[in-house]
Amino acid sequence: VYVKTQPILINDLLEYLRQSIELNVEGNKIFEIGSEDVVTYGDLMQIYAEHRGLKRYIIPVPVLTPWLSSLWLGLVTPVYARIGRKIIDSLKYPTVVKDHSVNEYFKIKPKNVSEAVKIALSDEEKRFSQNEWQQSLSSTNTLKSWGGKKFGSRIVDSYSLTTDIAKDKLFLPIKRIGGKTGWYYGTWLWKLRGYIDIAFGGVGMRRARSDYNEIRVGDIIDWWRVEDYRDNELLRLFAEMKLPGRAWLEFKLKEKDGKTLIEQTAIFDPLGLSGLLYWYILYPVHSIIFSGMLRKIVETAGKEK
Repeated sequence: VYVKTQPILINDLLEYLRQSIELNVEGNKIFEIGSEDVVTYGDLMQIYAEHRGLKRYIIPVPVLTPWLSSLWLGLVTPVYARIGRKIIDSLKYPTVVKDHSVNEYFKIKPKNVSEAVKIALSDEEKRFSQNEWQQSLSSTNTLKSWGGKKFGSRIVDSYSLTTDIAKDKLFLPIKRIGGKTGWYYGTWLWKLRGYIDIAFGGVGMRRARSDYNEIRVGDIIDWWRVEDYRDNELLRLFAEMKLPGRAWLEFKLKEKDGKTLIEQTAIFDPLGLSGLLYWYILYPVHSIIFSGMLRKIVETAGKEK
């Protein structure tokens, strides 16, 4: 954690490569590039933690143990142990710019480390919101894992059903969710969670829907806010309750082989250990509620005239 490095935002690296296409240099030349900040790997972890709203204490150990550290890395991050071992083994070598001649050839001012982390997290958010969860889940493993699948720092738990009901008819119960309609399954549990949220200073389920039949981006549905909406296709809700992390609930409809596929996905971005404990302790309850809710939505749609 004391070894120094000079990390660079990938966007800045790509800009160097783009400009190098038209660069006229005699002979062969090596350019050293990096951000304007020289930090230790410990600093880098603390900067990331700050942007994620985490408080972390670093306890250095006197020896480097790539094999043991890689096993731990494989357990708590998405990185495979064999990759982690190579990464950790390389950390003993400082990566700091010593030759600054790159500034004579390129008119680029790389972002500092804090800006780079902020941009990287923002880009991750965009990619995450555009993900096709059923495809991602099926490509990683054909078997459903207990507790959901991990994608980076987030945990995704998805359920799906295929029905003969038309998309517009199937979307009606989704469009009317919350408020006086309720949540189709285990409504008393939803209300109990709302009271708990109020007890901790949250909004609970006191906020009413503005319209029973229509939804717009930014609308409030109980403790959720509509983050994305496409009629007869998509509803994504962002939780504004008190949580040790961030949560989304997404409904998506697709036509497939003359039938309609409904996908319901719960997404959780835990904040530290408390967030992980919250998710896994409540996962059995969430699993029953979400799977039951999906079935009831299909049943309700089947009764629509």
